[in-house]
Amino acid sequence: MNLKCIQNLQAALMDAFPGAVLPENWQIAVEQCPPGMEGDITINCFRFAKLFKNAPDKVADKVCELLAADPDVKKAEKVKAFVNVTLNAAALFRDTVGNVPAIMQEGILPEKDQRRILIEYSAPNTNKPQHLGHVRNNTLGMSTCKLLSRVGHDVIPVNLINDRGIHICKSMLAYQRFGNGDTPEKAGVKGDHFVGNYYVRYNDELKKQITALRAEKPELADKDDDELFLMTEIGEAAQAMLRKWENSDPETVALWKLMNSWVINGFNETYTRMGVEFKKTFLESETYLLGKDNVNKGLEQGIFAKRDDGAVIADLGKLGTKVLLRSDGTSVYITQDIGTTLLKYREFQPDAQVWVVGDEQIHHFQMLFQILKSMGNEWAANLKHLAYGMVNLPTGKMKSREGTVVDADDLFDEMHELAKKATLERIPEGEQPPADLEERSEIIGMGALKFMLLRFNATTTMMFDPQASLKFEGDTGPYVQYVCARINSIARKAAERGIVRGAQTPDWGLLDSDEERALAVTAALYPEMLKAAAEKMDCSGLVNYLLNLAKAFNRFYREKQVLNAEDPALVNTRLELCFAVKDILTDGLATLTIGVPQAM
Repeated sequence: MNLKCIQNLQAALMDAFPGAVLPENWQIAVEQCPPGMEGDITINCFRFAKLFKNAPDKVADKVCELLAADPDVKKAEKVKAFVNVTLNAAALFRDTVGNVPAIMQEGILPEKDQRRILIEYSAPNTNKPQHLGHVRNNTLGMSTCKLLSRVGHDVIPVNLINDRGIHICKSMLAYQRFGNGDTPEKAGVKGDHFVGNYYVRYNDELKKQITALRAEKPELADKDDDELFLMTEIGEAAQAMLRKWENSDPETVALWKLMNSWVINGFNETYTRMGVEFKKTFLESETYLLGKDNVNKGLEQGIFAKRDDGAVIADLGKLGTKVLLRSDGTSVYITQDIGTTLLKYREFQPDAQVWVVGDEQIHHFQMLFQILKSMGNEWAANLKHLAYGMVNLPTGKMKSREGTVVDADDLFDEMHELAKKATLERIPEGEQPPADLEERSEIIGMGALKFMLLRFNATTTMMFDPQASLKFEGDTGPYVQYVCARINSIARKAAERGIVRGAQTPDWGLLDSDEERALAVTAALYPEMLKAAAEKMDCSGLVNYLLNLAKAFNRFYREKQVLNAEDPALVNTRLELCFAVKDILTDGLATLTIGVPQAM
């Protein structure tokens, strides 16, 4: 928070304690004064007393003394080693909402702290459409990219489409056996859904064969499905197809290319609707050979070893042993990840790489990072797995293999329709629906979905309730969007009355109520919240800040007249306060990749 009195205090403290050794660019961190206590801001002297080589209580006494002499300060009161500060109204608003461009700029890190960060997210498989889990992944990935970019980092968003492997061969084999030449166009089905139906068909057939196998051989009853996979006809057929693909069998590769094109076209429609954009999309089929080459090179160098059955393994100590190449020479997931990570580094030279992937892969990434370090890559110290938990609907956990997955496209449609219904319910009887109803419903519906998925820390396993996420009251995206829409309405009414923004200089000294003060201080905390969220790569902090700012505005709006205030100068000043809040809320929502409709 860029308050002039705090800048003066920092300089004065350095003179008062000449023996202090302060870090470069040290600043006094201020917080909003807790509810129930008198003051606008609080200074916690416990946090920096050691820097001044004095007891926190003594430093707090000096802080009170210095602030009492500052003309911007109305009152400074010590509570233990905390100092609660009440500013003069004109100074408070001058240094907060009176300079929104400065607030926006303050949220950008110094150039020396800006980094080049590559973030990989989404990573769907080309055997089925994206589902609710991908929606959380996409939302976390795109918002983290936008957040880091907002504070000044050079962010490179990339996707890795998993377009090869045994799971892809399952869909291919099912289509080969049961497709009868059908296409997405003929069936009138989106390409990724079309292919996904054959993935479900394959697993239905696999279940039948496993059930028959157990019935035929009771001694296999204790074996799990994965152990029995290659003992089934259809399981061995899929594995054989994978070998043919890796050996570039023309017929297999042609089928693979055709089905991949159907799925990727479908993915692009889903991405466009969400607002997802990538700097580059990598394909596993183009990177796994690089991984195999580097694994074989590591084998020659003695970094890896060959098992008795011919499989290539990495001994990772406490992390365990990891197979890098199967005994038949085919790749596993981590082989491709090695190749892709090396390729990403060579192409973009990032300072850090981040993967947005579910928390069930924590051990996988610990192994990947250790393998890359063992291969002599110093930059592997700057690799991060941004793990996230499962997301469920009230109807229960998703199970894609059984065909009961909650498809992303279906969820988007549901959110759109729920938003449309909520919007129509708010229209007074006799009035026509707005001309932009469909566009408005999409912004509100998609915003509600993203906001709720980002509201909780990524590691949280969460329940997503579409109905609850669209409530206009409560901790929801529409609640925050509605504050912006309300301020837009105020602006339109002001224009109808001939009030022109900027025609009159605000008189900030007129705003002195508790609600106005709290709103101004909350608004001014925006840069700190942005940078804190970016440092943690945790958008939930920004979500909760926007909720707090929206609530502070609504408390102000309930208690104070804006357009009907008794004095034209007060009308003008309160309007500027409203506009400042809207600018910050809009910027914060945009950082979360959420739009704002003109009206709601």
